[in-house]
Parts: sequence; C-alpha cells; structure tokens
Amino acid sequence: MTYNYSINSTKVRFYIAVKKEKFYYNLKTLQYEKVKVSWKNRIFRFLGFLSAAIVTAFLIIIIGGSVFSSPKEKMLMKENKTQTEQLEYLSSSIDQLTKVIENLQERDRNIYRVIFESEPVSSSLWNIEVGGSERYQELSKYNTGDLLIDVNLKLDALKRKMFWQSESYDEIANLVHKKEEKLQALPAIQPVSNHDLKRMASGYGWRIDPVYGVSKFHAGMDFTAPKGTEIYATGKGKAIKVNYSTGGYGKRIIIDHGYGYKTLYAHLSGFAVKQGEEVQRGQVIGYVGNTGKSVGPHLHYEVHKNGQKVNPVYFYYQDLDDDSFEEMIRLSENTGSSLD
Repeated sequence: MTYNYSINSTKVRFYIAVKKEKFYYNLKTLQYEKVKVSWKNRIFRFLGFLSAAIVTAFLIIIIGGSVFSSPKEKMLMKENKTQTEQLEYLSSSIDQLTKVIENLQERDRNIYRVIFESEPVSSSLWNIEVGGSERYQELSKYNTGDLLIDVNLKLDALKRKMFWQSESYDEIANLVHKKEEKLQALPAIQPVSNHDLKRMASGYGWRIDPVYGVSKFHAGMDFTAPKGTEIYATGKGKAIKVNYSTGGYGKRIIIDHGYGYKTLYAHLSGFAVKQGEEVQRGQVIGYVGNTGKSVGPHLHYEVHKNGQKVNPVYFYYQDLDDDSFEEMIRLSENTGSSLD
C-alpha cells in the first residue's frame, strides 16, 4: 500500500494506492474514495506504453541483429563457405588436368610426330582465344562471382586443349596405320637365307668387274648360293617387272614397295610370281640362277629410293642383331671383285 498526498488552496488530498487501484481521503466527507480515471486517459496511457514497447523492441532487434546472426544467416554463411571451398577445389583440379594435357601436347610435338615424320599441331591452335570474362559478367553478382568466372574461363581453356588434343590423336592414329603399312613395305630383310653371313660375296661401291677387269661402281649386293635357292621379297609390294632383261641382269624381278622404294633381284633361274602380283615380305618370288652378265650362280640385289640406288646393307635391321649387322657392314666393304 502506498500513500500520497497533495495540497492546494482549497483542499488537501491523500492518495492510497492498493494494488492497481488508487484512493484519496476526502476532507469533506472524511472518507477514502476511489480515484476515477477517464477512458481518454486510459487510452493515452496504453498508447504511450505500447509506443515505448515497440521502440524498445525495435532497438533490441537492431542491436541484436548487428551483434548476433540469425539461424538462417548462419546456414547461408555455412553454405557459402562450402561452395567457396568446392570451387577452389574444382579450380585446383582443373589446373592439374591442364598440366596433364600440356604434358600430352609436349609428347605430341616432340615424340609422336617426330617418329611419324609429321608436322606438329600449331601452338596457336592449342592457345586460341574463345572469349574473355565478359561472357560471365552475370556471375559477378554472387558472393563467389570472381571465383566462378575464373573457374569457367579455366574450363573453357581446358575444353579447347582437349578438343585439339583429340583431333591430334585422331591424326596420329591415322599416321600409325600408315606407318605400319610403311614398315611392312620397307625392304627390311635379306633376300636369301643368310644367317651366318657366309653368302655375302660383294657389297655396294667400287669393285673390279669380273668380265672386263676394270673398276666399276657396283650398285647392289651379291649373295652366292646354289642354283635354285629360294629368293624372298624383302618387303610388301607389287611385282611390276618379272622378265628377262637385255641390260645384263638376266632374269629379274622388280618390286615396287611404295613410299619411294623399289627392289631389284637379278640373274634368277626362275620366277615364283607373276608380273602385277601383290607380294608380302618373306614370300618366295624366285630362285637363284646364273642368267645375264654373271660369272656364277648368285643373286644381285639392289634397293632404290626415290629413283636413286642406295646401299642395301642399311635395310637389314629386321634380320640381324647388332653384332651381325656390324659384321655385315665389314664384309660389304670388301673391295674385291663383284660377280656381275
């Protein structure tokens, strides 16, 4: 219970507040009477209290929001952090893949195309520009916009490199196929069975002509062998001439292997193929003889490259190991007489 009093010129009032009700002491009636509050005052008091509560709540929300994050904001911040980490990981992965592609490009330029005698892909194709970051400007509105733009640009560059690498490998696959055909066509074995090298009689170079007794350039190799010994095609090709030559070769076979290579087999006793027939490396095409300008049964063998007669000794790489190859070269350098 609370007591209050007031003094004015006409009366003295004593107020007693009991709980929420207020009383005053009436000097005229000498009694405590209840203070009556008008509805207007009640409404003003309520509105004042409500306004103060609203202002207080608003201030609390502002201050609390600036200091503490809401559950939704915390969730969004967590998602944003996760997305940033994933984008950074993706960017790192793209960098690693790009290094792998660049390594393949290096092999492409300096190994594969050297082996297959082909011009490398122009570096301008690997690095051709397909547009800048302006194509992804709409991504800049996001919190991770810069990272998104960087990742997309890296992906564009990687896709471009992968496309041209795929195109290059398609071309290399075609070169491999052609190389296989070329390797099968090259004259890469000896034309007669000669593993012990005892049948090699005369090599490429200046030799004494056995008929005229003068020094003459010998444009092939002579292999001695009994008449009727099998002669093999030294590479895949087509027998373009199977006839008797009036130029001293006697019975001869010429095989066109393609790629600028031809081989000639002379002084034969007989043929095992017909003119125009396709032959494979190692196939029997004829037999050793002594026809034409010859002083004994043997095979005269020549290799032609782009119309020029070259030393056959360097084409036996599929037939001889290193030691045998060196011995073959030594024997072929014998400057004695040839057999034709």
